[in-house]
Amino acid sequence: MTTEPTVIGGRYELGELLGRGGMAEVRQARDTRLGRTVAVKRLRTDLASDATFQARFRREAQSSASLNHPAIVSVYDTGEEMATDGSDVAQPYIVMERVQGRTLRDILREGRKILPERALEITSDVLAALDYSHRAGIIHRDIKPGNVMLTPSGDVKVMDFGIARAVSDASSTMTQTAAVVGTAQYLSPEQARGETVDSRSDVYSTGCLLYELLTGRPPFVGDSPVAVAYQHVRETPAPPSDHDDQLDPEIDAIVLKSLAKRVEDRYQSAAAMRADIERYLAGHPIQAGPPPLPLDDPAPTSTQFIPAQTATGMAAAGAVPPPSDHSGGRNRTGLMFLIGFLVVAVIAGAAYVLPGLFEDPVEREQVPALIGMTQNEARAAIRDAGLSVGTVSRQTSDSVPVDQVLEQTPNRDLYVDPGTAVDFTLSSGMPEVEVPFVVGQPKDSASNVLESNDLKVKFKTEESDEPKDEVIRTEPASGQRVAEGTTVTLVISAGPKEIPNVVGMRQGEAEKAIRAAGFEVEIVETAETTEPKKTVIRQIPESGTADQGDTITLFVSIYVPPVETPTETPLPTETPVPTETPLPTETPLPTETPSPRRR
Repeated sequence: MTTEPTVIGGRYELGELLGRGGMAEVRQARDTRLGRTVAVKRLRTDLASDATFQARFRREAQSSASLNHPAIVSVYDTGEEMATDGSDVAQPYIVMERVQGRTLRDILREGRKILPERALEITSDVLAALDYSHRAGIIHRDIKPGNVMLTPSGDVKVMDFGIARAVSDASSTMTQTAAVVGTAQYLSPEQARGETVDSRSDVYSTGCLLYELLTGRPPFVGDSPVAVAYQHVRETPAPPSDHDDQLDPEIDAIVLKSLAKRVEDRYQSAAAMRADIERYLAGHPIQAGPPPLPLDDPAPTSTQFIPAQTATGMAAAGAVPPPSDHSGGRNRTGLMFLIGFLVVAVIAGAAYVLPGLFEDPVEREQVPALIGMTQNEARAAIRDAGLSVGTVSRQTSDSVPVDQVLEQTPNRDLYVDPGTAVDFTLSSGMPEVEVPFVVGQPKDSASNVLESNDLKVKFKTEESDEPKDEVIRTEPASGQRVAEGTTVTLVISAGPKEIPNVVGMRQGEAEKAIRAAGFEVEIVETAETTEPKKTVIRQIPESGTADQGDTITLFVSIYVPPVETPTETPLPTETPVPTETPLPTETPLPTETPSPRRR
């Protein structure tokens, strides 16, 4: 006996299980309406009744649905369906693009070697997706190998915005233990401390991802997530070249800059890190320098990495050897005096020389948050911050109202030089689509075509000679470009009209009924009937359907009953007396004609 497939949303037939995560499972499904394969993520039934998990799951749908980028898994639909396991809870679900391929986690677990150039290319694509999401105001918060897929063609797809949150919501710190979400091996220091995070937290996690792609292991490992999180906060990672001596110093510099403990020392955006990677791949000098030492612990410990240049500089400068145990107090006093004198001399020299070598530090300005502002408000905020207005562009958006800012560069809260240009993008409204040509199609088929193009549908019936329920035109007309979500009216045919039977009706009433049905009338008068005058005695055609405007012939009686005229009765006449018949007379004999004389 064949088991009927589970259908959710009235159109998605669930198939094989693709994966199961901490709060949801993902199954392959078939969209019966559009005939395409999709992936459906459903919240686990044991968590569906938990308001916290439901809110997080819905946030994933909202975060993912607002992003449209080739390196981000697309979201098609979302909804809720009652669970079929008897729990009677509504299971939220998300319908996503079905991506063929494997995750980086699967590839790394096989122990396969990834070439450094390929690792950098993959990371560059991940950063392109993050740069797009950051510009839209969304932080991923959980970048790791398991959330990055490679398609058979080599394309990168970033997925699972399960703990993504809008930047506008990031002002609330994650102080509770249960709220510190993310994977320990790829957690940024500020995430581990439960502090406010911004887009630079994703830069750190991407640095961890690149580290593992290059070396085959994450930057920190430990016996427990707490031990790993502690290392993210306190320890400096060994450079990737410690695990693979074939890696260039420039790669070390890129990775270690992205893994800086202080957010100010990292790349300030995903775009900046991606630009440095592209410079290296193109053979150009990179901007990343040697990582700074932690400010709160100037003395390097055994777990800290001291760059080669720093170590060399220290060796070249030399170190003052400690006094031997048998030296006298006098020697120690003289040595201390000498050291003090040298320190004072160095400080005095620096005070005299350094001002000539370096400019006075410039106070930096914080970039204001422009997302959601109108153009005038954004311009005013930029001027008030001591910055200048850069390029103002427009872009379609299905979530941001028209004429509101949807992207900005640099991102909010970064510190830049006074007068720095701030670019922003205004929403031009919903993306536009072309009204498809559906004239001549049945109304249900035409409706499906419009809905698959993100258009709404309304029906209007008109009298027409076309078959019943066939589309005769659209409003707006096909070929016009309209915003997604626009309502398109399908004008459908009411079908051929029934010919009314008017035999026996008076001529005036019959003509009115025929014209009301949409037909023309032809009157033929006939006296070949005894029906009263002006009565319809026959029609052609008699019944059935006909096209509007066709002529119906009515045969109308003109019969008038004859009126009898009364006549006088004639008087009787006398019978005449018969008379005698006269006797016949004799016929005279013919006489001879005289002959003519001869001369």
